[in-house]
Amino acid sequence: MLDFNSILGHKSIKDHLQKAIAEGHPNHAYIFNGEEGSGRKTMADTFAAALCCQSDSSDKPCGKCMACMQAASKTHPDIIRITHEKSRIGVDDIRNSLLGDITIKPFSSNYKIYIIDEAERMTEQAQNALLKTLEEPPAYAVIILITTNTGAFLQTIMSRCVTLQFKPLETRVISDYLMENEKLPDYFAKLCAAFSGGSIGQALKFAKNEDFEQIKNECLYYLRNIDSLSIDVVNDMVDTLGKRKADVKVYLDLMHLWFRDILMFKATQDANRLVFLDELMVIKRQASKYGFEALGTILDGFYTVQDRLNANVNFDIAIQLLLLKMREH
Repeated sequence: MLDFNSILGHKSIKDHLQKAIAEGHPNHAYIFNGEEGSGRKTMADTFAAALCCQSDSSDKPCGKCMACMQAASKTHPDIIRITHEKSRIGVDDIRNSLLGDITIKPFSSNYKIYIIDEAERMTEQAQNALLKTLEEPPAYAVIILITTNTGAFLQTIMSRCVTLQFKPLETRVISDYLMENEKLPDYFAKLCAAFSGGSIGQALKFAKNEDFEQIKNECLYYLRNIDSLSIDVVNDMVDTLGKRKADVKVYLDLMHLWFRDILMFKATQDANRLVFLDELMVIKRQASKYGFEALGTILDGFYTVQDRLNANVNFDIAIQLLLLKMREH
């Protein structure tokens, strides 16, 4: 069921949209900007359902009327989703799906809502075609542009839309959600939340990804024993990472979080602030061995390796040096 209360975070955005619904004066065009998995699509669907809701209640969408059920099943005739199969949304896509339809009044609602996902893919010609409608929209029309990049829009498009910025959620909010709704153990929920970048969608992907669990276990095997590994084992790890380039970033992020935990515990002695809480005894032992300067050097080394990875330059050498630093300190 579509419900504002079930959407994690984004209180100011929910308040803004619910006020527009209550007053009966939604803007004619919105830009929902944020990272993938940040809740933009769910918010757009919920807002559209609320605008079409037939309930007399002030708490919309009610989730019970015919309009709400149609909205939830994506069959409401007045909620139009503009999709595309190509890498770009061309002028013909906008003309055929929006401009040719928007002059027809709503079928059963007071509003007609158009949702364009990945709107940053619109060509300049498509945006110019849309602009004419944004300048003189029908009173019943509401257009929602969902994007990860407002920089791709013409300034004239931006100036005619209300932009709502979907900020990353706090890791605590995400981990609490995963524990309550996905029944994840505390430790794994915190790990998925830490990896999510503030995106509940990304956190859920990690939580349900069996490869992530396997990579985590492999990485932890090395990390638990990093200060006593032989050179041969270090070289084997470099070879493993070299062969699994698609997973390298996950490995690096796991290792970075591990050493961040060591530094955090060394500085605060507060176990509650650790991501790898289940590894507390190992974290304690390693925190007693590493000095602050060494930890700073290691953590800085992750950025060097990441830069080399992005540039595809001397990655194997960079990761080998980093692993040796971890081992030697």
